Amino acid sequence: MELLKNWFRRSFSDPQVVILGLVLVVAFAIIIGLGKWLAPMFASIVIAYLLDALVNRLKKWGMPRLPAVIIVFLLFMTVMIFLTFGLVPIVIKQLTALVQQFPNYVARGQELLKQLPEAYPQLISEEQIQIIITQLGQEVAVLGQAALTWSLASVASVIGLVIYLVLVPVLVFFLLKDKDLLIDWVSNYLPEERTLVNSVWTESEAQVANYVRGKVTEIVIVGSVTYVTFIILDLDYSALLATLVGFSVLVPYIGAAVVTIPIALIAFFQFGWGWDFGQVIIAYAIIQALDGNLLVPLLFSEVVNLHPVAIILAILVFGGLWGFWGIFFAIPLATLVKAVLNAWPRQQDEVEEAA
Repeated sequence: MELLKNWFRRSFSDPQVVILGLVLVVAFAIIIGLGKWLAPMFASIVIAYLLDALVNRLKKWGMPRLPAVIIVFLLFMTVMIFLTFGLVPIVIKQLTALVQQFPNYVARGQELLKQLPEAYPQLISEEQIQIIITQLGQEVAVLGQAALTWSLASVASVIGLVIYLVLVPVLVFFLLKDKDLLIDWVSNYLPEERTLVNSVWTESEAQVANYVRGKVTEIVIVGSVTYVTFIILDLDYSALLATLVGFSVLVPYIGAAVVTIPIALIAFFQFGWGWDFGQVIIAYAIIQALDGNLLVPLLFSEVVNLHPVAIILAILVFGGLWGFWGIFFAIPLATLVKAVLNAWPRQQDEVEEAA
């Protein structure tokens, strides 16, 4: 108990630490308590944060801010229209086709399983295969029920999508246009003496910005290259699989391994064992190797390196709290936590000051 009292006295005797703690508590309380309702605002802030780099680039070339904002916003709307009416319908169409073909894939998989006792009688028996098939049937039934539930809830999903498509562009425009005004408004509600808060923000802001922009760039590049590659190899569901591969980079170490399973299965059911199947796997392995050894070092050279255990822990914690956005911002949030820990007063600092 005395140890805890000493830590509390040491940590919160500094007003700057109290201000930092209050800012963090209020921010996390808003995100956790109101995150469901403020999701369009959070998404708009992220997008505006990404687009602000382009606005600043145009300003460096001598263009006033308002024309720069209009040009960047029109570019953003062009991309949104392409995604909404170009890529998304293709992905949905291929996903629907895959769901329709899923029972056929299951039946073919069961036939292959039934052949295993004949080929390897010393390793597996027919009874074991029957147990596996029964369990697979139960899992397929659960997936089918989940798909039905999702389809019944699709009306609400469409309404939510419409809200995003209307609100997010409007919010993005005003966040870009009135950036300085909004920042000044928020700053007026913060204490004037906020040295520690500024220190944490300065340490983490550049790294968070580089990570978010780099991660979006990585998703686009990896997804596009994968799509073109799969089209050349004539692989079914190329757009759907490329989309999965693109978003798999959000989860380091795990995403690529998980996405390998559907790619390998679809390639196998389409081509069987042979050179065509091998081409798909080799091409996918090359893409992953280039992403990990070339693209990632180029895009994230200025981001603080975190231990793999810290990254996985951040993904589990923040992904569990906020789903997709938690996974997307897991590493930036881990970087923010690291910045807070670096700025937090320690006993060693007090000893050095006393000396």
